[in-house]
Amino acid sequence: MSEKKGLVPRLRFPEFREAGEWEEKPLEGIGEFTGGGTPSRSNDSFWKGNIPWVSSSDISEDSIHEIKISRFITPEALKNSATKLVPKNSILLVSRVGVGKLAITKSSVCTSQDFTNLTPWNDNLEFLGYLLASNRSVLESFGQGMAIKGFTKEDISKLAVYLPNLKEQRKIAACLSSLDALITAQADKLDALKTHKKGLMQQLFPREGETVPRLRFPEFREAGEWEETTLGQHLSRQPEYGINAPAVAYHEKLPVYLRITDISDDGQIRQDQKVSVAKNVTDQNYLEEGDIVLARTGASVGKAYKYRKKDGRLVFAGFLIRIRPDENKLDSELLYQFLSTEKYWRWVAFISARSGQPGINGKEYASLPFQIPPTLDEQQKIAACLSSLDTLITAQADKLDALKLHKKGLMQQLFPVASATEEEPTP
Repeated sequence: MSEKKGLVPRLRFPEFREAGEWEEKPLEGIGEFTGGGTPSRSNDSFWKGNIPWVSSSDISEDSIHEIKISRFITPEALKNSATKLVPKNSILLVSRVGVGKLAITKSSVCTSQDFTNLTPWNDNLEFLGYLLASNRSVLESFGQGMAIKGFTKEDISKLAVYLPNLKEQRKIAACLSSLDALITAQADKLDALKTHKKGLMQQLFPREGETVPRLRFPEFREAGEWEETTLGQHLSRQPEYGINAPAVAYHEKLPVYLRITDISDDGQIRQDQKVSVAKNVTDQNYLEEGDIVLARTGASVGKAYKYRKKDGRLVFAGFLIRIRPDENKLDSELLYQFLSTEKYWRWVAFISARSGQPGINGKEYASLPFQIPPTLDEQQKIAACLSSLDTLITAQADKLDALKLHKKGLMQQLFPVASATEEEPTP
């Protein structure tokens, strides 16, 4: 190996600023690797044991401490398959199908063949976990151009990383672990808000076979039963399909083009992938306040987005259908909230369950059955209540994203970048 100058991070705790350069080592010099495998799925008895077995889907993208174990194997499965028992205090490193995801385990587990696991000999386990997480782009670069993206034990063992002394390792690990704990707490708050809203919606909308909700604002408790109706009876115009045109790179002088993929699962616009449409459009093609668009085909069928002026002027694409509630009959926000209920998604699953590509056309959306309060005042009261919760949820999600972004930036400062080791030139 050629001699290379050691590195130091751009950000260092005060007590270690004079501690010298970090030491370069290949991963094969700091621990032992263990592979994995999958016991035969046709043998049910193999999957009725108590040995944890981890797959790539059990590993979180966001935390090195989170493993969601749901499958357990027997000693016989371990004996009769390629999987191996990974020692406790190891790093489970995904080397295929989700390359670069990793988690640390404090107990012995088995993994699938999509892992190349590292058990450190002396270095701090959490520090190494964060160090490798900070170099995910380097790990992803292995195997580029290969049929199966990923890396082998031979690839990863040559990866050169830079290590400080154990005391500094522990300090960095403690700092990032405390930040992870804060992120987890904020994520729990977000989940709690979403759970609260889901439970509230189950109370504010009538259940199957009922004509009034179980929770009603005091001023409307004597207002009578909700109306059984269909969506088409409360629209100011029939459902409209968007325009079909190729998307082009975003340009501020061209209309912004809204596609199914631009709508997140929580009904927000993904600003990071904004595109334009070059086709000539008219005012009719732009969304207006109160408009709702619905995905009509593909895996996203049923997904809804309610237009808001803050999102700018948008032209909606051909795989979306616009509906415009009649403001004198149906509150647009109430309808939008209904489009996230379990009742609505059961209807989507039923209607779109057809051979080939799943889909719902405009006529079918117009036939959507639902119930509405007898007065606009009650509709607007419910909508305002749920919308205020959405505002809290969005604020909490923004806070969580800010913390994750802060952590990402901090890790870039706290670790030098790893590299593949270089072989000595042949004389």
